[in-house]
Amino acid sequence: MPVTIPRRQVVILLLSVVCAAGMAYYHLWLFMPRAMEVRSAQGFGNGYSFGADFYPVWLTSREALLYHRDPYSPEMTRQIQIGLFGRALDTPNPAAPQDYRAFAYPAFVDLLFLPLALLPFSLARAGLGVILAWATAVSIVLWLRAFRLRVGAFVLASLVLLTLSSYVVLEGLFAEQAGLLVGLLLAASLAALIDGRLFLSGSLLALTLIKPQITALVVVYFLLWSAAQWRVRRPLVSGFLIVAVLLGVSSLLVWPHWIPEWLRVVFGYRQYSTPPLVSYLLGNQMGSRLGPFLIAVFLVGAMALAWRTREAAAASTKFALTISLLLAVTTVTLLPGHAVYDHIVLLPGVLLIALSWRSVAASSHLFRVLLGATALALFWQWILAPVVIAMRVIVSPDLFISTVLTLPIRTAGSIPFGVLALLGLMMWRVRKQLPAAADGRESGTN
Repeated sequence: MPVTIPRRQVVILLLSVVCAAGMAYYHLWLFMPRAMEVRSAQGFGNGYSFGADFYPVWLTSREALLYHRDPYSPEMTRQIQIGLFGRALDTPNPAAPQDYRAFAYPAFVDLLFLPLALLPFSLARAGLGVILAWATAVSIVLWLRAFRLRVGAFVLASLVLLTLSSYVVLEGLFAEQAGLLVGLLLAASLAALIDGRLFLSGSLLALTLIKPQITALVVVYFLLWSAAQWRVRRPLVSGFLIVAVLLGVSSLLVWPHWIPEWLRVVFGYRQYSTPPLVSYLLGNQMGSRLGPFLIAVFLVGAMALAWRTREAAAASTKFALTISLLLAVTTVTLLPGHAVYDHIVLLPGVLLIALSWRSVAASSHLFRVLLGATALALFWQWILAPVVIAMRVIVSPDLFISTVLTLPIRTAGSIPFGVLALLGLMMWRVRKQLPAAADGRESGTN
């Protein structure tokens, strides 16, 4: 008997293909060429663009392997700048100080990327581009598995296409950002946890420390969650600590002083990077005054949520919402405002909302309004990309560059707040409907 494929799913897949093609063309052939023109005009355009965020990792890893050099040394920073900008930044510049684009990862990242350091950069970045695209696609499957969300093959294909063609992921793929790899590792950690493999889950969680600012809140929650039922959940902590200690100690054996050097670079990075979204969207004056207070409020609320849901079962809706909420809070409080590529950690929250919204929307007018606004902000990029492509031959070049070109990405900064608000309403509904003692006080992880 032939299998009948719902026409709606076919239409959704075809629309996804069209949207993905339009957004990819817009980003690669319109937006990025203009961005590189701007970089060149500023004196930063004579080096690598594709793979620019991976280049410091590749170079420092290669130099450590061949010449045992310190990745945080001023000489390494100069070499990174020459590769990225075609010159070292020796002259004073408020927008780009002399330590601009210094190696800003924990030292063990160089050890993990040693295999790619053996290759020429052109070959290494091509291979990593394929790996990161694959990692992002696989992370979707793992998040669905971790949250026990089921979709058909056509819907899954649509999700993969839209995710890979989103502004967030296209930026990450072009720069070859390690945040995409962190997204895979975190999703794999959650999937292993759901399967009851706690030691593996903790081990994978430790690997996300290659970008610790992305998973800091989730790591704290996992530790609280494990302590709540220590006898059953302690393998997760064991796996996390063993791998984290191995990474740290192996790095110290190679670079004995890497921790204070890394902290120096991190604090220096904060001086010239854009502030977190909470402060960034408020502007310079109001953001500098009100931003730190709002960040503190969000972080205190996140920790209160982590404490109140520490008993939740790993397979519960409350647990999935807690993880998604903590990642959403991370995007607006701990990540630089320009780091849109790190918004990949919103993916679990977006999937949870997209596949669970009906039950909440039926009983909440506020949720429906926020859902419509957030959906419009999210899909704006795919809606406007073909419009911008068409307008390129209609409007003048000056008007196109000054006004039209950036239209598809204008809503990027608002999406995290919409996702955060929707997840918050979903959590409020779950806590209201379920007695506090009935959700997650089971023995084990399920």
